[in-house]
Amino acid sequence: MKPILKLYRGYANEDELIVMGHIFKPTNREEYDFQKTKFRNAKSVIRMFRIKTQANADVYLHHEGQKIKTKSLADGYFKFCIPLQKAIGYGWVEFKVSIFYGDEEIFETGSLIRPYQGQFGFISDIDDTFLVSHTRNAFKKLYILLFRNVNDRKLFEGVVPHYQALSQAGRDNRSEQNAFFYVSSSEWNLYRFIVDFTKLHQLPRAVLLLKDIKTSLTDFFVTGRGNHNHKFEKIKHILEMYPHLKYTLLGDDSQEDPYLYENICKIFPLTVFAVYIRQTSRHKKQKTIDALKIMEELGVKTCYFVDSNQAIEHSKEIGLIKIDQP
Repeated sequence: MKPILKLYRGYANEDELIVMGHIFKPTNREEYDFQKTKFRNAKSVIRMFRIKTQANADVYLHHEGQKIKTKSLADGYFKFCIPLQKAIGYGWVEFKVSIFYGDEEIFETGSLIRPYQGQFGFISDIDDTFLVSHTRNAFKKLYILLFRNVNDRKLFEGVVPHYQALSQAGRDNRSEQNAFFYVSSSEWNLYRFIVDFTKLHQLPRAVLLLKDIKTSLTDFFVTGRGNHNHKFEKIKHILEMYPHLKYTLLGDDSQEDPYLYENICKIFPLTVFAVYIRQTSRHKKQKTIDALKIMEELGVKTCYFVDSNQAIEHSKEIGLIKIDQP
């Protein structure tokens, strides 16, 4: 059996290219089938959290005639941060990575984005921001993760037209879209599920930046929980990678998004244009209201909403999307 090479969507600016992925040990287990139902789905999901990663595996990035070598980290994760001699094209661009199994070279092709020149960038949380996940109820969250396949999972009404409109914000050329990043406390184990879900519902194609991979059944029962500081660091990195863009941050009030976004606004007072926070319980949270007020004092446009149609109307009011858009 051969080791498994998984690639994730990468990104680049005019000076640097970043691609990442994981190396997994050989297995005879079938890959997770997101079409399975009930207990078969649950069995497949649990298998995703019992994978075995491969440390110190040789990994090669093929770029501009070069074969650049690195090694996977202790958890099988690898990342190439490569200075560019010449800028790559705009939009989505393919890249190629390989590993060796004996004398056989195993290739995988991935994609990365260099954002088109423009005004805006968008960073969105996932759980309870666009994907209904019941984060505040740990048992319910685990139940739907186990027993609802990708076709049965729900997203909030109005999210798709809002995100699609944001992807065209400030653009006349509909073939060019704004860069989207989905930054979440979900683990890399759920990468393919999230990609399939966003494709199914025609959400903007995005770079995903997730939490360290989990490799045990114990880890599965605390999926998406724990410290959220990694989200702060990843958002900070994006803003530093593309400092010329004006960012809109989208999240919810179920966990730490309002406070993470408040701190980002304090560090980047000229960079964040707007913040959207979905209300996930019956009543607005005072701590969230207080955080949004501080952001507004820094000149950030904010919207604390229950229904995505409220967010759409707000985006129109502040000139982020055009009046004739959905």
